[in-house]
Amino acid sequence: MAGNTTITKASFDFLKELEKNNNRDWFEANKATFKSHEKSVKSFFEAVKEKLNHHDEIEKMKMFRIYRDVRFSTDKTPYKTHLAGSFSRLGNNLRGGYYLHLKPGGSFLATGFWEPNKEDLFRIRKELEMDASEFREVINQKSLKSIWGDIKGDAVKTAPKGFDKEHPDIDLIKHKQFIFVRNFTDKEVLTDTFLEEVDKSYRAIRPYFDLMSDILTTNLNGESIL
Repeated sequence: MAGNTTITKASFDFLKELEKNNNRDWFEANKATFKSHEKSVKSFFEAVKEKLNHHDEIEKMKMFRIYRDVRFSTDKTPYKTHLAGSFSRLGNNLRGGYYLHLKPGGSFLATGFWEPNKEDLFRIRKELEMDASEFREVINQKSLKSIWGDIKGDAVKTAPKGFDKEHPDIDLIKHKQFIFVRNFTDKEVLTDTFLEEVDKSYRAIRPYFDLMSDILTTNLNGESIL
């Protein structure tokens, strides 16, 4: 197994200190310490990716930078107080991705379709308009729901343009994002079994990804568009 298999209390303690001292002087004075924790967490993300590749195909892993883009924000603190990484599934064939967010008091996993492009969003909505029964069956599977709960994501207020607001599945059609989120306590994140729990969670979402891959790689007649 490549990479770290645990998240350390020291890394969380550093993020807590950063939250109290979110300024350039403090960060520059502690940059070497930050780099050490960043390297450790990135190594954990590499271990997650390796686990994922046993049951999925990951095209790219990305660790997000600690620096905040403050140009359009009222919050001018220069640094994020969390560390996060994303794992993109293989290109046009599979779609979707996984996300891991590490923050004292606010860690979570997310998975699904965060910002589907216009064409993909329309295709998903048309599928749900035509027949949402299989979609509902998959997202309500006990093995998935017991870990991830209900589907989440931003939605339009009434109905997307061209869709009937009285449609029986409008609750799903209104979605702009099709994601699942699982929260973790600090105690859970800092255990020796967190890596296994992350992987177990990601494995549980697979029926949903399989269905969405099928939807997004076919037309409404079920014919491949790849």
